[in-house]
Amino acid sequence: MAMTRNSRRGACWPRLLVAAILTWPLLAFALPPAEDMAADAVQMREQKLPMLVLYSRAGCEWCERARQLVLEPLAADPASAGRVLIRQIDIDRRTAIADFSGKATNHKDFASQRKIRLTPTLEVLGPDGKPLTEAIVGVRLPDFYATYVDRAIDAGRDRMRETTP
Repeated sequence: MAMTRNSRRGACWPRLLVAAILTWPLLAFALPPAEDMAADAVQMREQKLPMLVLYSRAGCEWCERARQLVLEPLAADPASAGRVLIRQIDIDRRTAIADFSGKATNHKDFASQRKIRLTPTLEVLGPDGKPLTEAIVGVRLPDFYATYVDRAIDAGRDRMRETTP
């Protein structure tokens, strides 16, 4: 029996549904890219939140691993919204942003000015754009990476409470 055009079209739907389900987590919890850090700084001051910035680049397997295993679940957790702002900077792209002073720049130049060369690098920043903790460069001991990130966020929050009126 020959397949009709409609039955062939209908046979594709299950595959499309499976593909959508498999890619859903990647689409649903993507890290917010840095866009307007001056506006973010206002929110950071008001809510006494540090900012966790992931510096990433295309094709970086360790960046993808850090995102999937630690950072995207952190960003998707509603409890994190009251704990930290999370942003991503793509150091190999010229995506336009406003820096902490409101000056126009782009992801690549912002990272270059901060001397970020290795990826993944995480920085915990205050509303003035200054680091609150030592940067986490690379994925040190993958089994403990989430612990390093949590400790850096907590240390950043403590420093903000000490320094933000």
